[in-house]
Amino acid sequence: MKRSLIALSLAALLPLAAQADDKLSYTYVEGGYINIDNDADGFGVRGSFEFGNSGFYGFGAYSWLETDVGSTDIDASELGFGYAHGLTDNLDLIGEAAWQNVDVDGAGSADGYRASVGLRGSFTENFEGLIKANYVDGDDIDSDFTGTIGAQYKFNKTWGITGEVEFADNAETYLVGLRASF
Repeated sequence: MKRSLIALSLAALLPLAAQADDKLSYTYVEGGYINIDNDADGFGVRGSFEFGNSGFYGFGAYSWLETDVGSTDIDASELGFGYAHGLTDNLDLIGEAAWQNVDVDGAGSADGYRASVGLRGSFTENFEGLIKANYVDGDDIDSDFTGTIGAQYKFNKTWGITGEVEFADNAETYLVGLRASF
């Protein structure tokens, strides 16, 4: 079911991407609210920096979450790099690789990595979408394939509201944030 939803979203993204002509920005900072299946929630920050017109970008994220059971604190961080290859003026094929760390109070920490491939495109001057397939693994993290679907509504060239859902076998992660693009 999840794979069908991702495939359907990808198919819907392709024909609509040809409608906009605004270059996608890979340089931004963002803050937002995160919820994991109503079992944990909190806040996070993330950002990205594009290295000139090379298509390469670096990114990072940090989040502070609290579980509903026992009020356990979870700190999660991610640091990685990506490449955006323009398929059209407003549709990019993206690839990403990242190191991840999750630190749970009283239970220790776990390190792993994420590899992703996906599409990011503009539907209109003010609306863009994202779809990614992810593979997560590590010594302390069970391997898993996940899917990410996201969107951004831009008020202007700088400010926008973002929303994202990551579908995994055990949980869905929801994010709503405010982004400043440069």
